[in-house]
Amino acid sequence: MKINKLLYLHIFFWTIYVIGSVLIPYFVFDSKATIFNITFFLTSIICFYVNYFVVVPKFFDGDKIYKSVIVFFLSASCFVAVRYFMEEWFLPTFFGIRNYAVGTQFIFYYFDNIFYSSTTIFISTTFWFFRYFIKTEVEKTELVKAKKNAELQALKTQINPHFIFNSLNNIYSLVYQNSEKALPAIEELGQLLRYSTKDLEKDFITLDKEIGYLDSLIALEKLRIKNPELLNVEKKLSHPMLNISPMILVPFVENAFKHGDFRNKGFEMKISDENKMLHFYLLNFKKEKMKDSLSGIGIENVKKRLEILYPKKYVLNIVETETDFTVDLKIDLNEEN
Repeated sequence: MKINKLLYLHIFFWTIYVIGSVLIPYFVFDSKATIFNITFFLTSIICFYVNYFVVVPKFFDGDKIYKSVIVFFLSASCFVAVRYFMEEWFLPTFFGIRNYAVGTQFIFYYFDNIFYSSTTIFISTTFWFFRYFIKTEVEKTELVKAKKNAELQALKTQINPHFIFNSLNNIYSLVYQNSEKALPAIEELGQLLRYSTKDLEKDFITLDKEIGYLDSLIALEKLRIKNPELLNVEKKLSHPMLNISPMILVPFVENAFKHGDFRNKGFEMKISDENKMLHFYLLNFKKEKMKDSLSGIGIENVKKRLEILYPKKYVLNIVETETDFTVDLKIDLNEEN
């Protein structure tokens, strides 16, 4: 986009140049030197782009002044050579007119045209710097984007094994107890794996799919909890098709089940998306004598992904006390922002 704007700048510059140096002198002032105005314009545009595409990119070096001097004199020499060819050979040969008097020494012609060429060289070099900095910024942006994508992919590879490990631990416990809930638990795990295998490869999924992860995970956990009615879940979704990065919310729920006290206490989870602002709230009671309940791969993973994917568009507050911990997360999912 910025490169296109630079193209428009070139077009604007040459339009103003032609109007000011050729059209106005001819139509307004009835100039008799129109042919020389045209040859000067042609010389300028040739010199401009020789300097822009060849001389400055190849020879310019900001750290070495002598190279900058070389760039100027190379471009000036190009200007002199082209103008001399047009006005002192082509026009005299075919039209019998010339700009400078017969017998003008070439050394005088050369240094006289250094003055005329300086403006063209300066503007051409300035335009090249614009192009250089735009190109550099685009490359930096692409590198940052590539780095972020690589980091996201690395973070995603941590999610699936971590998630499966916790679920298998739960099923192992049920099987060890010969519980009749073991088979339903395996079925729920299969559902979760189908979700994660298909959707973790995507950059974004719909909000209702992410909530589907939570529903399946809670259903799986309910099979091993004595008092599943203590799990209080409240959902108010008006925009289920909003896009969200997969597995943003799941680690918080996983962490709650891993470290929470579900013997006589449950948890409270609320999810809403009013005005396309996702609000995820989770209150969980801790097991006795638990330490560092909010540490681990899952939570740190989410924090990093939020910073990469939703910079300045999210607020995450995690509060931990001796008896409970609370997660309060808000993400602006409005894609128009």
